[in-house]
Amino acid sequence: MFAKITEAQVSRAIVNEFNQWFNDYIQSDCLIVGAGPSGLMAGRDLSLAGFKTLIIESNNYLGGGFWIGGYLMNTLTFRAPSQNLLDELTIPYKQVEEGLFVSDGPTACSKLISAACDAGVKVLNMTKFDDVVLRKNKVEGLVINWTPVSALPRAITCVDPIALESRAVIDATGHDAWVCKSLEKRNILKLQTFGPMDIQSSEDMVVEKTGEIYPGLFVTGMAVATVYGLPRMGPTFGAMLYSGRKVADEVRKLLSLPSPELACVQGAIS
Repeated sequence: MFAKITEAQVSRAIVNEFNQWFNDYIQSDCLIVGAGPSGLMAGRDLSLAGFKTLIIESNNYLGGGFWIGGYLMNTLTFRAPSQNLLDELTIPYKQVEEGLFVSDGPTACSKLISAACDAGVKVLNMTKFDDVVLRKNKVEGLVINWTPVSALPRAITCVDPIALESRAVIDATGHDAWVCKSLEKRNILKLQTFGPMDIQSSEDMVVEKTGEIYPGLFVTGMAVATVYGLPRMGPTFGAMLYSGRKVADEVRKLLSLPSPELACVQGAIS
């Protein structure tokens, strides 16, 4: 027999638990916009390093294209040396020819999601990015709202957003590069647009260009291609994982530095 628990107890458990952890993450070390492969990989690595990390995802599912692969055929491809990260994440795969590997999309995606959650990442899904918090020429957080607000009739969309603060923000929104575009609208950044498909050059260039694009704002995954005008890469995902790892390394360097507030306090003490 199941425990004798009422509807009110179930509702109270949901509301209390959600509010408790969400209140704790209103300020975090790093905010990641987009729960695709690069965002999940970055979140996992940052959380394993001990940093409080929150991922914002506009959909009701996580994984982005990692779930479905190309042409709605959920077989993912990876080029060497990506198999090393697949081994690390315990994602099963097989080699189909020299340097080319395939994996089942739902299996690979669920493994990556689980690895990120096990590392301590928190996720707000059905939550859309609205804007950045910008102070003294530095990105210091995000303005967010519920995704369904965008689907409401215009006459009733006056639902104010809320803001979250962090020391670093990662744009992992894919080709849309929504966070970077919010700065372009203010003439702070000038973005390119992704170019025609060229898998061989794109994967290397995306990883190479991954990093900080504006103080406090980092870019990873296919958002990198949009920002720098790189070729698109199509349904191969090794660079997405390596880009997520690289951006996590770059953010770790920033987060390892004392915050300006702490530096002021230390200076006053000394």
